[in-house]
Amino acid sequence: KQELNSALFGHEAVNLETSMTTKQKGHINLLLHVSQRKDLEGLVTGLVGVGQDITDQKRAEIEKSRIAQELQTFIDTANAPIFGIDS
Repeated sequence: KQELNSALFGHEAVNLETSMTTKQKGHINLLLHVSQRKDLEGLVTGLVGVGQDITDQKRAEIEKSRIAQELQTFIDTANAPIFGIDS
């Protein structure tokens, strides 16, 4: 709500992430771009929004973080030296 008020009364456009529940997919994540709609005199008369489903992207980010943490734990707790070789 704060971001929408910002678009309505301050910035001309804002991006925000939110989530919603649908009948088909259940929980989805959305990236919303909200812009001001103005009349001929430049007065704000409303907002126009476009949403993009970023559920798969968010899942991939979470999985990437999980794997990175798992690998870091493996390196931190290894009982033998670990070497990396660049070719």
